[in-house]
Amino acid sequence: MQFFGGSDISPSPPAPTASGNNAHMIYVFNRNGVCLLYREWNRPLHTLNAQQDHKLMFGLLFSLKSLTAKMDPTSLDKGNLGVPQLPGQGCSFHSFRTNTYKLSFMETPSGMKIILITHPKTGDLRESLKYIYNLYVEYVVKNPIYTPGAPIRCELFNTSLDQYVRSIS
Repeated sequence: MQFFGGSDISPSPPAPTASGNNAHMIYVFNRNGVCLLYREWNRPLHTLNAQQDHKLMFGLLFSLKSLTAKMDPTSLDKGNLGVPQLPGQGCSFHSFRTNTYKLSFMETPSGMKIILITHPKTGDLRESLKYIYNLYVEYVVKNPIYTPGAPIRCELFNTSLDQYVRSIS
């Protein structure tokens, strides 16, 4: 199979590594859609520039959240498709899986969105996403030098995040 750059890509993902490094990338967006953090660990193919990639990912999340709220069989008040839901309001999704990756998602009450892309055979990552959020709170939010809404550039957070994400199996 060939993609944009003409590279030959296998439709099957690589087997999970023995070291447990099954994470491909992470995105952290604030409630306004600004990408505060983007990290890669295991992404062999780059098809878009970073800004396009971030917009595409945020748009995907916005659409999936709207769709799940609209399709909620338990709620009579569906609202309009595309109208943002408050965190915790209505039906939500936690992950989806393709043949080449798994996207795991968590939204905090403040509207922060954490997205972790991993190997498709990776299990439920809700607790892992909560742990990553706790790392963010400990090393970024409590840092007196950090300005809320600014890109995350805290070495202690980055180091802790790298160590933890590499241990996910």
